[in-house]
Amino acid sequence: MTNVFRMIVSATLLAGCAQMEETARPAPATAPQEEPEAPETDEAAEISAEPSPATGDLGLTVASLGTAKEPGLWLRTPLVDVPGRGRLTYARTGKTVEVDLMPLDAPRGAGSQLSVAGFQALGAPLTALPELRVTGLGG
Repeated sequence: MTNVFRMIVSATLLAGCAQMEETARPAPATAPQEEPEAPETDEAAEISAEPSPATGDLGLTVASLGTAKEPGLWLRTPLVDVPGRGRLTYARTGKTVEVDLMPLDAPRGAGSQLSVAGFQALGAPLTALPELRVTGLGG
């Protein structure tokens, strides 16, 4: 029986060696895979795709008093799509003031919200609804 046992062990070892030899062989060489080229991007086109702050005459708006908790000179208005700088003119007093223009999600003719400091700088009573000319100054 020992001869039979030796034969079985020898056959098993030989089979194992044959398997190891197959896995140890290097894989056949294949042509290098070409990576797809990334599409060229035009950096100027990407930059111009972003909206820029409005410039020039943006129109008239009726302003109500904005939140008193937010300090500074600002106007939330549907006349702009992105934040920027602007100038407000109040014809009744002839005064102008530069403010931060911020988008207001509302229809274009819905009116705007002006800061307390903006009302004071234009000489408008806080209970008034002043009609203001809005001029965009860009960024």
